[in-house]
Amino acid sequence: MYKYLNSINSSADLKQLSPSQLPVYCEEVRHYILHSLAGGTGHIGSSLGAVELAVALHYVFDTPDDRIIWDVGHQAYAHKIITGRRDEFPGLRTAEGIGGFPRRSESPYDAFVGGHASVSISAALGMATASQLIGEERKTVAVIGDGAMTGGLAFEGLNNAGTVGADLLVILNDNHMAIDHNRSALKEYLLGISTSKRYNRLKTRVWRMFPAGSRLHNAFKRIKNAFKQGLLRHSNLFESFKFRYFGPVDGNDVVSLVAVLSDLREIKGPKLLHTITTKGKGFAQAEQDPVLWHAPGKYNPETGEVIRSKSDADKFQDVFGQTLVDLACQDSRIVGVTPAMPTGCSMDLLAKAMPDRYFDVGIAEGHAVTFSAGLACEGLVPFCNIYSTYMQRAYDNVIHDVALQGLGVVMCLDRGGLVGEDGATHHGAYDMAYMSCVPGLTIAAPYDEVELRNMMYTASQAGSPWVIRYPRGTGRGAEWRNRPFESVEVGRGRRLRKGERVAVLSIGAVGIAASQAVERAVAEGANPAHYDMRWVKPLDEQILREVVGGEFERVVTVEDGSLIGGVGQNIEIRLHEMGWNGKVVRLGIPDRFIEHGTPAELHAECNIDVDSITRAILAE
Repeated sequence: MYKYLNSINSSADLKQLSPSQLPVYCEEVRHYILHSLAGGTGHIGSSLGAVELAVALHYVFDTPDDRIIWDVGHQAYAHKIITGRRDEFPGLRTAEGIGGFPRRSESPYDAFVGGHASVSISAALGMATASQLIGEERKTVAVIGDGAMTGGLAFEGLNNAGTVGADLLVILNDNHMAIDHNRSALKEYLLGISTSKRYNRLKTRVWRMFPAGSRLHNAFKRIKNAFKQGLLRHSNLFESFKFRYFGPVDGNDVVSLVAVLSDLREIKGPKLLHTITTKGKGFAQAEQDPVLWHAPGKYNPETGEVIRSKSDADKFQDVFGQTLVDLACQDSRIVGVTPAMPTGCSMDLLAKAMPDRYFDVGIAEGHAVTFSAGLACEGLVPFCNIYSTYMQRAYDNVIHDVALQGLGVVMCLDRGGLVGEDGATHHGAYDMAYMSCVPGLTIAAPYDEVELRNMMYTASQAGSPWVIRYPRGTGRGAEWRNRPFESVEVGRGRRLRKGERVAVLSIGAVGIAASQAVERAVAEGANPAHYDMRWVKPLDEQILREVVGGEFERVVTVEDGSLIGGVGQNIEIRLHEMGWNGKVVRLGIPDRFIEHGTPAELHAECNIDVDSITRAILAE
């Protein structure tokens, strides 16, 4: 079926092809990606758009000795296929299969982890500097795309790289997208460059006039920046960082890319190549709807039909999105802030209903939090929605800009807990631990859809810093739409079942599994009590006193978060401070990074599935 694909297992194999054969190989890689991942395990659009870029890089550079750092890893599927993982690729993001992002532990070709955006330039600069210090001749390339250039760390890296004059190539893979449509001044600037007809017409005319290798061709390359300065009003953005700017070029023309990269490989110092690519390239449906086809789930690779899973339950993110709209209709102070994840967190509902009260700040979590703090200073009530794993990048902003000043920012952490196939880079394992030590924060973890809705309402009235964390996926199917809002008493959990000997204390939506485990234990003849704690901070002291006074022999705590520093540890400490001498069994995410797999597989691995909780209840 394939002419070249099955014979390429390394960059050395790839170099055996002639440049004229590369377009066919690119189409084979693209076809293989589409048909391998139709079962719903991958991110499609970004990698389809970066096929030619991956092929050209491995064709020109001597990988793995030369370093290629992919930012973000959504772009890197062709890279994995080229570098010896073709046969493993259909098992991408499944338990025991290869990861969805570059990982140093997986391949020598993976120079740096690629799960979070905007890290490539800083990492590449460190590698290039190290190569210079130890006297090793190697090239270093950072490939940054999918909106990652909007992250502050990317500009910190650019600024430092230009200062030290490192031998570094940055490739800006510009598809005018993040996961959603990119909204930023930088996008408009890059779009202005890529659509400047006067500059591109002149550049093409001169390139054609002087054949490659001629003295006039080389002279033109030397003076090309002068043309750009005169023809592009703002062409000095990257040059102001002391990078030599090249482009824009067609990033989906592999033969031209090989020629350009071959030239750039010989140029020393910091340089940036601006490539224009199409997200979803080569598959009409993905090109037409790049937001859906970023990660479409299951689909038919022949027809492009996306196969929807049948579920009557709403996702927590949809409860958040609709509740935010409902609250904003009642309270003109409420606004929404997201760092480039409107569809991921369902804030696109607010964007459609009230676009003037919706702010997508780009991939810039720290800015999102501090921007929200500024809004709160002037009397607004910002709901700042950030995935738990990405909130890690804004920790100082939470402490210094929100908590220290006691500002009424409501920080909603989507994807709290184990998220499944994205793996260790994306699990929301640490938020309850790292947030609970910050003074002044109220931290809530709703059990179900109704509690999320009511906690958002309560937070909107509080005028103080709040964190609400909830998981990826669906809840228990509780009817929440059109229900009147109810305030939730801060610091008060609830007893779901009376019992004796064993008390189960769960926090958040993992309590649904705990409830099912309690029912199973009852069927086995046990009589456990079950408490939904609701609050990470403040802990419900009344429930803890009830446990201490109830002659319970064992307490089982259940959380979808880190055991170290987590709610269970805080409960155990407080119970012992109250003089209770029983045994505490803490279930949660252990002190190691959890790899990828289905949520059900990972919950079982971390002993927070129904079977594991049942065993903990029944154990003597």
